[in-house]
Amino acid sequence: MKKPSKNWVVYLSTFPPRECGIATFTKDLVDAFNELFFPEEEAKVVAMNVNELEKLHYPKLVIGQIFQNRKNEYVEAAQKINAMPAVKLVCIQHEFGIFGGECGEYLLEFLREIKKPVVIAMHTVLPSSNSSFEKYKKIVTAINDYVRCLVVMTKTSKKILTDDYGIPQDKIQIIPHGIHATPYKDSKKAKLALGLTGKKVVSTFGLLSEGKGIEYAIEAFSLVVKKFPDAVYLVVGATHPIILKREGEAYRNKLVELALKLGLDKNIIFFNAYFPTKKILQFLQATDIYLSTALDENQATSGTLSYALGAGRPVVSTAFAQAKEDVTEEVGRLVEIRNPTAMAQSINEIFDGGSMGIEMGKRAYFRTRKMTWQNVALSYAKKFIELVPELELNEKKLPEVKLEHLIKMTDDFGMFQFAKLTEPDRDSGYTLDDNARALIVTAKYYEKYKDRTVLKLAGTYLKFIEYVFVEPGFHNYVNRDKTFDIERNVKEGLDDAYARGIYALAFAAASKSLPPSIKIKAAKIFRKRFNLEKIVTAPRAAAFYIKALCKWLEYDKDAKYEEALKKYCQYLVELYEKNDKPDWQWFEDILAYSNGVLPEALLLAYKRLGDQKYFNIAKITLDFLILHSFKGDCCVPVGQGGWFERGGKKTLHDQQPEEVAALILALKEMFLISKDLKYKERMYDAFGWFLGNNMLEQVVYDHTTGGCYDSVGEKEINLNQGAESMVSYLLARLAI
Repeated sequence: MKKPSKNWVVYLSTFPPRECGIATFTKDLVDAFNELFFPEEEAKVVAMNVNELEKLHYPKLVIGQIFQNRKNEYVEAAQKINAMPAVKLVCIQHEFGIFGGECGEYLLEFLREIKKPVVIAMHTVLPSSNSSFEKYKKIVTAINDYVRCLVVMTKTSKKILTDDYGIPQDKIQIIPHGIHATPYKDSKKAKLALGLTGKKVVSTFGLLSEGKGIEYAIEAFSLVVKKFPDAVYLVVGATHPIILKREGEAYRNKLVELALKLGLDKNIIFFNAYFPTKKILQFLQATDIYLSTALDENQATSGTLSYALGAGRPVVSTAFAQAKEDVTEEVGRLVEIRNPTAMAQSINEIFDGGSMGIEMGKRAYFRTRKMTWQNVALSYAKKFIELVPELELNEKKLPEVKLEHLIKMTDDFGMFQFAKLTEPDRDSGYTLDDNARALIVTAKYYEKYKDRTVLKLAGTYLKFIEYVFVEPGFHNYVNRDKTFDIERNVKEGLDDAYARGIYALAFAAASKSLPPSIKIKAAKIFRKRFNLEKIVTAPRAAAFYIKALCKWLEYDKDAKYEEALKKYCQYLVELYEKNDKPDWQWFEDILAYSNGVLPEALLLAYKRLGDQKYFNIAKITLDFLILHSFKGDCCVPVGQGGWFERGGKKTLHDQQPEEVAALILALKEMFLISKDLKYKERMYDAFGWFLGNNMLEQVVYDHTTGGCYDSVGEKEINLNQGAESMVSYLLARLAI
């Protein structure tokens, strides 16, 4: 084993290409961990093998192997890990059957030898009612003596460990089974791809073996097809490899014979393969009802059940431990184990209910977002850091910059304002605000990556700004049919939107990399619409005019623009002096929205004009904003559901990406000017808000779409991925 220079967390578990549910779980967890933390922290694996005859070709992150029935290899593996300074912690994914000896007792050989801190995740927790409980209790209590923390996936499992095994509650951490962060989709596209258009689809997936209960589902389906002849039941998955070696396809053959006997040969479809995750998700997306058929009421967890709920599918499940917690009336139905009649009745009830199944699935989707693999990996990481503070990171890995959602939200006219989950809400129309931000994003992206495909987008956003600015007066809201929303444009104050548009034009005109055609057009519109005589009363509009003029002076150094810049700066200075108090060092008597743009504007003006007063006020107000935007290292910005008035209480709910992005831009500018590392550290803490460093400890950025959720609420994330949240994230990401 080569000694690395970075910190490693080593997972002891089965791992692909071994066909095993624990192996799939560990790969998903390791991938999410490395996606979030590599290269500062890295997950590695010691893989459990069945025997030496099974030669598996593992990826490079597998740094060792143990053949489960060789007791000496447990000791040797522990000794090798002990000798590696980079390994800071070992995380064991535990299932009794993947370790050798009675009830997996050989694992104790590893635990006696290992000197690194150990966390163990218990995938099976057997209660005292189990006939072999005393044997298992002996092993689990021995394991407990060697580990720092036991992770379980349900409240039921924690209660069993506490009540039946006597393990202290504070040593047990609940972290749910992970799910893939796939966008919610209806079933039409997946059904078409699988040749199931027009069918009512029920499915079950997972490795087949006796005890899975598929025979009861087939019996139930004989009752379903009497009412719904077009219904099909997909049994997706290969026979468990250990069962296949021992018994061949005896169980599958029994199921096929049962289907033929009941006349269901056209309604029951078997897919005998170990499918990759992408294919499994396609099967789930084609599903109208997922059927969870476990026969053991004490089964602690089911990854297949979690995946189905996470894909936004209603579930009919037998009443085993996890299902009793997760399958409520709002998302599905619980039925007795080994009761085909009850199973059929529940399936028929959902099919009979019109849109009921779709609504159940959507509720399941919303409820499971905290279970995405990124959030699960964050939960594991927080526990690891608690046990080994050396693992703590100030800077998480930055996600790759993705423009897929930006492209999806844009048509030939401009960027749509809102989204319903990940789909553009075309009826919401367009805004100058969003298209102005998007022009800046595309300009910055092109400057960094020189990707010419983004220039078409930049041209679209510039053309939209021109369309809005051609008309006299101010306009922000444009309807889907390209008419102006007169009522909203008259009713709402539009100074901020107009100023953002002016800033976007100046940014494009002064760009050092955009093509001349875009720069010249942006400059032409700027000159036509920028009013040197305008009197500003909105603080943020003044700030955006300052940012615009600082940029414009890079393009056109006419003294009249410098005089305008000084005018707007003086306005912010006067606002600060008017509102400054010992306990409130700000420009207004309220912290509202886009707060960071105010100190950022004065910092940019200081760089341009050199007036020390601008820097001093910017520093005082930014420090004040920092004080009220963090709790420790956690970013807790002002919520947009009520803001923060002087003498009042700060609103926490409805924290939005725009506020965080404005804070990040201000922190970056202060760091660049002052070179004070505390501002850089706060900048990364603030960016961490998108990656889970927030009061809900959930990822706000969608790694799958490249979009960003609309807000962090009091108890849950708003899962819509609208334009403002997305472009705000991209501005923050490109700044970092």
